[in-house]
Amino acid sequence: MDCLFCKIVNGEIPSSKVYEDDKIFAFKDINPQAPVHILIVPRRHIESADEITDENSGVIAAIFEKIPSIAKSAGLTEGYRIITNCGRHGCQSVKHLHFHLLGGAQLGERMA
Repeated sequence: MDCLFCKIVNGEIPSSKVYEDDKIFAFKDINPQAPVHILIVPRRHIESADEITDENSGVIAAIFEKIPSIAKSAGLTEGYRIITNCGRHGCQSVKHLHFHLLGGAQLGERMA
């Protein structure tokens, strides 16, 4: 499989790791859209939100259970935004499910 995020998770491509455990991997985005911009991915390849099933939804729950502590350790005490893009019209650039954790400043109200 030629997946950028799988290669990052496997250590084949270097990253600025923020957190990892047996289910998830979090690292700093190389093109940050906010003062704090962390990508959180499942270690297991799931292409997009469209591919979440009964069999793999536990890892999504694990991600959302861990987000508050990742945010706190990144200094996001005033709030943050979580975004996932799905498909071409959703501007998903890497076909591996990932969540953008954005914060560190007042974010704009508009999403589009």
